[in-house]
Amino acid sequence: MRPGPVIAVLALAGMVGSFMQTILIPIQGELPELLNASREDTAWVITITLLVSAICTPITGKLGDMFGKRRIALILLSLLVAGSIVAALSPTVVPLIIGRGLQGLGMGVIPLGITILRDVLPSHRLGSAIALVSATLGVGGALGLPLSAFVTQNADWHMLFWLAAALGAIVLALIALVVPESPTRTGGRVDVVGVIGLAIGLTGILLAVSRGNEWGWASPLTLGLLAGGVVVLLAWGWWELRTSAPLVDLRVSARGPVLVTNLASIAMGFALFSSQIAFPQLLEMPAQAGGIGLTLLQASFILMPSGLAMLAMSPIAGRLERRWGPKPLFIIGGTIIAAGYLVAVLMQLGAWHILTINLLIGIGIGLGYAAMPTLIMRAVPDTETGAANGLNTLMRALGTASASAVIAAVLANSTTTVGGVSMPSTDGFQTAFLFGLAAAAICTMIAVFIPKPVHHAGEHEALTDDQL
Repeated sequence: MRPGPVIAVLALAGMVGSFMQTILIPIQGELPELLNASREDTAWVITITLLVSAICTPITGKLGDMFGKRRIALILLSLLVAGSIVAALSPTVVPLIIGRGLQGLGMGVIPLGITILRDVLPSHRLGSAIALVSATLGVGGALGLPLSAFVTQNADWHMLFWLAAALGAIVLALIALVVPESPTRTGGRVDVVGVIGLAIGLTGILLAVSRGNEWGWASPLTLGLLAGGVVVLLAWGWWELRTSAPLVDLRVSARGPVLVTNLASIAMGFALFSSQIAFPQLLEMPAQAGGIGLTLLQASFILMPSGLAMLAMSPIAGRLERRWGPKPLFIIGGTIIAAGYLVAVLMQLGAWHILTINLLIGIGIGLGYAAMPTLIMRAVPDTETGAANGLNTLMRALGTASASAVIAAVLANSTTTVGGVSMPSTDGFQTAFLFGLAAAAICTMIAVFIPKPVHHAGEHEALTDDQL
């Protein structure tokens, strides 16, 4: 086995999976007209992908530990391709929602790919490889946005999904041909009660967070879903602690290094998505309203270098990780993101300022996302790496979903009117950047307190710094 092709294929798989998150952004506002449906109904086309990816990632990670990570990755990509074809053939909103839900499963390939790397690569290649595949969580969206904008401006919108199906099929074939099966698997039975409980609990919380702006944060529906989700997750936790083969080993997840890393991951996910919500609107808003006045395609090219920065940081992150360990890397990443937001708060922004600030955020995210999986895998037994990385990916998703709701609410509640059209005000953008700055600062402070992992008797050895 040659490590280079394996790393390249898994990185490509991660980018294709994360691309599904942004594929419809260029035409999101036009979906009601294109599908002859209400805005309430078409919102589900975006929401369903977030829900499915967040809920299924820890579940598919556990299934990878049990039955083989490559096998589960192939199944997820097959479903992604099927979902893309369903979406490409959809004339109405219901089949499009179904197709988009299947596409959301593709995000589970990223944590599976990271754990495959841990199982099959030599130790001296591991740090940079993990950094590269982990960065694809942000890279796919950053690189996919201009591609989506170009396709929608020059072809029928269904072509986006034919493109997604083609990319998914290519990656599916490459994984089948190039990537070996991980030798580590646990077998056993599926915790069906755990799967159902986690799905119901997360659905309630994520729906409340992602649709709270639209439904009203104090509405009975939002509060009921939020409270119900919390109650179900508490009952789920009680079950997981008492069953002999849990979906998520909460005792492992409660270990200091895992718990604190996951908390910091939520904050970093919030910091990442704060800019991804605010910057596109600022770039595309008319100049007379305080914006930059660019087209979607032009704005996409301003934002794209951030994704390239994440890619470029992966070999650097690997070397720094081998020298200093993952914790300092995480702290440096959070500090760089905070510095970027501080500049955004203090300066009057033009296109080049936003490009530079977003580059800084991309560099910080690249370092932080490189550190997270290693911090997790150093603290868990090798039979739990898939589930543990899946849970960490869920924590990032909770951060991004929270940022989407909070920043959207901030911009919606601080508006100015230009030509009879209501748009976010300068004060609204300033507040959004302050939220991003606070999230980055909180992430950095939490990362400082990540404890060293403790090896537990009877477990396989976890990763150590000298292995990276």
